[in-house]
Amino acid sequence: MSDHPTDFVGSVEDAITSSVKDRIPDAIVAVSGGGGHYRIDVVSAAFAGKSPLERQRLVLSAIKHLINGDRAPVHAVDELLTRTP
Repeated sequence: MSDHPTDFVGSVEDAITSSVKDRIPDAIVAVSGGGGHYRIDVVSAAFAGKSPLERQRLVLSAIKHLINGDRAPVHAVDELLTRTP
């Protein structure tokens, strides 16, 4: 992990989780990592019938506000798992 400078105050893991759940209400979300690098695992029925790329876009669009900008708290999503229940 790298030391990633950010102005974000609070738990990045909680912010990622709540942002994904806002977009995908039935989602079960697990987030781990730190230093700007995170691993996200999302399980949701909303992924049924979607391609892996569509699933990833759905999750990443939910957290784009945490990724965009020079001092954003999320520098990289090192692993993104998207599964159906």
